[in-house]
Amino acid sequence: MPELIVPVGLVCGIDEAGRGPLAGPVVAAAVILDPERPIVGLNDSKKLSEKKRDALAEIIRERALAWAVAEATVEEIDRLNILQATMLAMQRAVAALQVKAESALVDGNRCPKLDIPCEAVVKGDGKIASIAAASILAKTVRDAGMLVLHAQYPHYGFDRHMGYPTAAHFAALEAHGASPVHRRSFGPVARQLSLL
Repeated sequence: MPELIVPVGLVCGIDEAGRGPLAGPVVAAAVILDPERPIVGLNDSKKLSEKKRDALAEIIRERALAWAVAEATVEEIDRLNILQATMLAMQRAVAALQVKAESALVDGNRCPKLDIPCEAVVKGDGKIASIAAASILAKTVRDAGMLVLHAQYPHYGFDRHMGYPTAAHFAALEAHGASPVHRRSFGPVARQLSLL
C-alpha cells in the first residue's frame, strides 16, 4: 500500500462519491486529519473492500481534527448538472467543517469555489491521506444512503449497484421506469422517460 502524504496544518482533503450513477445524490466529504493521530490503511476508497472502508470511516470520524459530509440532491443535479452539483456538495462539506480549514486539496482536476486556497490533485485519493479519508467518508455515507433508497425502491437493486449504470439497473429501469430518485438529466434515464 502506498505511503500517503499527510498535509501539515489545517488543510482539508475533499472528495466525492456518486458522480457517475443514474440515481441518488452526489456526496462530498471534507476531512482535516490530525498528524498526531495517524490512520493506517488510508487509500482511495475504490481500492478498499466495503468492510475496510466501513472500519476506516469510523476511525476517521474518531481521529480527524474535523470532518463533514454533504450532498447535492437529485433535483440539484438535474437543475445544475453533475459537475456543478458536485462542486456545490464540496462547498457544503467544507462549510460544515467544525474547524475552519486554511486551505484545501481536492481530488481531480477542478476545485470548487471556496473562500480558502484550493488545489486540485489528479488521483489525489491515492496520494494525499486527507483526500483518501474524504473519499472513504463520501463513499460510505453515499452507500448507506443508497441502501435506504433501496428499501424504498427495492426493484431497482440499489443495494447491489448503488445507482451506477449496470445491466441489471438498465433492465430495472426498462421494466419499472424511472423512480423519483433517478437523475432525469442523465442520458439513459432521459431516454427511458422519452419512451413512456
